[in-house]
Amino acid sequence: MEFFHRTTNFPFMHTRKVWYGLSLVLVLISIVSLATRGLNLGVDFTGGVTVQASFPGPANRDAVSAALASAGYPDVQVTVFGSANTIAIRLPPTKLSTEAVRARIEKILDGVDNRVQIQQVQDIGPQVGGELERSATQALIATLLLIFGYIAFRFHTWRLSLGAILAVLHDPILVLGAFSITRTNFDLTVVAAMLAVIGYSLNDTVVVFDRIRERFHVARRLEPLVVLDQSINQTLSRTIMTKVVTLLVVVALYVLGGPVLRGFSLALIIGIVVGTYSSIYISSAAALDCGLRAEHLMPATTRHPVDNLP
Repeated sequence: MEFFHRTTNFPFMHTRKVWYGLSLVLVLISIVSLATRGLNLGVDFTGGVTVQASFPGPANRDAVSAALASAGYPDVQVTVFGSANTIAIRLPPTKLSTEAVRARIEKILDGVDNRVQIQQVQDIGPQVGGELERSATQALIATLLLIFGYIAFRFHTWRLSLGAILAVLHDPILVLGAFSITRTNFDLTVVAAMLAVIGYSLNDTVVVFDRIRERFHVARRLEPLVVLDQSINQTLSRTIMTKVVTLLVVVALYVLGGPVLRGFSLALIIGIVVGTYSSIYISSAAALDCGLRAEHLMPATTRHPVDNLP
């Protein structure tokens, strides 16, 4: 199945330097925002208080969120916990004792349903911190090395490996920058979405790289720029169809999933768009500017002494 009814012939590589400039500007804006404004970290990172409450019937999560927001808790997370009658409320860190928090939340929830019962109030520390930072750094370094080794082994050249790594770094930086600029709550679900974005983007990049190798096999005499343009155009229908279908689901999550899934779905939306763009204008274009040619993907081998004769 094809998205386009005829073969496209867009000159992607001719405008790559313009897109390099756009990417550089966006990455710099993201880094400056992260350095000056930081991220709006959620309770997962900062710690806080968890309140578990039980209602006599199905809990109205929207009404609870609205009541908490009007009482001065606009950024709390309200989730259904266990059964439809029980909710868990995650509050930011506070200097109040757990008993004071219990009394205050009970008073707020009484306005929603006066039969509500507070089952548990627990002070929680941050689930992540220095340990997560160290683990994330180690995981990132290991991931980059494995990606570099895998692509260099599969495609016989470091030029494609470098392009893939630049794309892997490019996409999460832009996602983090968007969260920093918009002050969207950043929690562990967003971290999970970013990992999915990296894998999704890398998969798209490898698909394009496979087609580049196939085109070099049948068109060795063509200029590398022409081969890359042809390869990207030949995979364009597949790329657009998979991304559009995925975006339909993710946008539905963003619109209908409520505040709990908003950060997760927003990270996926940004990541899908940016990952599609980077697989063309970052990974492939960077490989071209590093001098990618047909012989880099098909190393010459001598199978018989006669092959050395003129």
